[in-house]
Amino acid sequence: MRTDVVVLGAGIIGVSIAVHLQKRGRSVILVDKRKPGEETSYGNAGLIQREGVYPYGFPHDFGALLRYALNNTVDAHYHLSALPKLAPFLFQYWMHSRPEKHKAIARLYAPLIEHSVTEHNALAEEAGATGLIRPTGWVKVFRTQAAMDEQVRDAEKVRRDFGVHFDAIDRAGVAEREPSIKADLVGGLHWTDPSSVSDPHHLTMAYVGLFERLGGRLAAGDAKTLEQTAEGWMIQTELGPVQAKSVVVALGAWADVVTKKLGYNLPLAVKRGYHMHYKPQGNAVLNRPTLDFERGYFLAPMSRGIRLTTGAEFALRDDAPTPVQLGRAEPIAREFFPLGERVDPHPWMGSRPCTPDMMPIIGPASKHKDLWFSFGHAHHGLTLGPITGRLLAEMMTGEPTVIDPTPYRADRF
Repeated sequence: MRTDVVVLGAGIIGVSIAVHLQKRGRSVILVDKRKPGEETSYGNAGLIQREGVYPYGFPHDFGALLRYALNNTVDAHYHLSALPKLAPFLFQYWMHSRPEKHKAIARLYAPLIEHSVTEHNALAEEAGATGLIRPTGWVKVFRTQAAMDEQVRDAEKVRRDFGVHFDAIDRAGVAEREPSIKADLVGGLHWTDPSSVSDPHHLTMAYVGLFERLGGRLAAGDAKTLEQTAEGWMIQTELGPVQAKSVVVALGAWADVVTKKLGYNLPLAVKRGYHMHYKPQGNAVLNRPTLDFERGYFLAPMSRGIRLTTGAEFALRDDAPTPVQLGRAEPIAREFFPLGERVDPHPWMGSRPCTPDMMPIIGPASKHKDLWFSFGHAHHGLTLGPITGRLLAEMMTGEPTVIDPTPYRADRF
């Protein structure tokens, strides 16, 4: 079987790329070992983070570093056994997170973020999935005035530099927006430009449906079987061998399955995360995603219930799940909001693919013709799926690109 492009990886990034290529007249086969959207794209806070121009950095505050070193927090956890392998990545991550460097990275990262909501809305309209996207923003709430004052100052800089909007709200403003919250809060910060998604997996599947209606095909296959041929690329799938002129690696945390085999030593690590759904008690309602800032966990209203998500776990990708952060967060969250019984039979775990400079790798491979990379989106995979898909499809088809792709090329490493 022949096709123009094989896209490896059927998460939100790969699906979005496949849709945009198919829209531009390329025949595409989307290949994954699992069904679409069942890995990292399945579990997240459901945010399309228009405000997220500063990617999540490594803390430089000594107090925060000491707190994380004790390894007993909700927002961060690490496997001691993994640190020797992770140390080179963590050092580079720390270096790139220095304030001036982080600010420079934000300038390069912002063009992607600026198109996040508009590109999602465009794809959702075509896919008949606009009902899954809520333009309600999200709220960061505070227990102390000092924390709120610092975060509002940072938000003011983001508004000034990048044109993102927010409302600083007092205790009454939080109660008005989220009357079911029980915690004693001093106020909050309501980012009004972002959107949220009531079911990220269903949104991914809606985009898959659009891809198939445009003539694209899905196939189960193992990326490890990819090989270069005289005419391009070939991979073994359930449909038999598939030959393609071009291949896109959009495998997220598993990108190294292909890249290392082909001779690319890219600095990719993972931050693992967990979630659990709960029924709300009685008539309790959470109107928009909410971060309990000083405790370090996130609650998001989903179609399945209230989703509690944890921060980052630094571990090797294939280590056994250790949902200790979820165990630490749940009792705090129950005091914060009237959570009822658990809905899921066990905690979900996903692996966020991260680069040390906090920006994704998008663009052509340097050593192989017609090999393209698109991974490393860290916490912003859902946010950046459609804009990444559009950008890479424009690059592959020779169209003028919506933004300058140069900062995201693999050869920056």
